[in-house]
Amino acid sequence: MIASSKWQMIKPVLILNLSILVLMILASFWVWQQVPADARLPVHWNISGEVDRFGSKFEGLFMIPLVTLGIMALLLLVPVIEPRRQHIWRSIKAYRVILIGIILLMAFLHFVLLIAALGQTVNVGRLVTLGVGILFILIGNYLGKVRSNFFLGIRTPWTLSSERAWNKTHRLGGWLYVILGFIIVINGIFWGATRAFIVLISGVVLFSLIPAVYSYFVWKSDPDKQTRGT
Repeated sequence: MIASSKWQMIKPVLILNLSILVLMILASFWVWQQVPADARLPVHWNISGEVDRFGSKFEGLFMIPLVTLGIMALLLLVPVIEPRRQHIWRSIKAYRVILIGIILLMAFLHFVLLIAALGQTVNVGRLVTLGVGILFILIGNYLGKVRSNFFLGIRTPWTLSSERAWNKTHRLGGWLYVILGFIIVINGIFWGATRAFIVLISGVVLFSLIPAVYSYFVWKSDPDKQTRGT
C-alpha cells in the first residue's frame, strides 16, 4: 500500500488527471447527441493524413477515454508493484510531469477526434505529430531526473545493473529526446504529417539505439556494475 505521506505526493496528479478524464467523457457524451445513431466515425488515419478506417460511435467517442483510464490506473499501481519503488519516489517530480504530459496528449488527441467526428475538416496527422513532438520535448527535459526502475526510462540490461550507466544514459537520452521533439514539431509545421511521421519513426529508432549502445560502454567501464553468470 502507499503510505499517507507518499499518497499526498501523487494525489494532485490523480485529481488533475481525473478532471481531464471527466472532461473527455462529458465531451464524448455531448458529441454522441450530435451525430446520428448509426454514424460511422473516423478512428484511424494513414501516413498521408487520410481516413482509412471508420468505427462505431462507441469506438470513436470512448476508446481514447478508456485507454486514458488504463494509464491512470497504472499510475496508481506502479509505485506499489515496482521492485525499485523507492527510486520512483525519488523521481516523483519527473514521474508526475511525464504522466501529466501523457494524459494531456491523450486528451488533445481525443478532442481532435471529436472535432473530426462532428464532420469538421481537421489535419489530424499534423496535429498528432505536433502533440507527440511536444511530448518528446517534455519527456526529454525530465528524463535525466528519473532514477533507475523497471517502468519508466531507458531500460536496458546495462542501465538496470549500473547506476552510472543509468544516469549517464538518461542524461544523453534526455538531450536526444528534446532534439527529436523539436525536429518533429518543425517538420509537422513546415512539411506536413507525412514527412513528420517518417521523421518520428526513424528518429525513435535511431535515438533509442544510440542510448542503448552507449549504456553498454558506460556499464562496461563501471567498476561497481552488477554482473550475472560466469
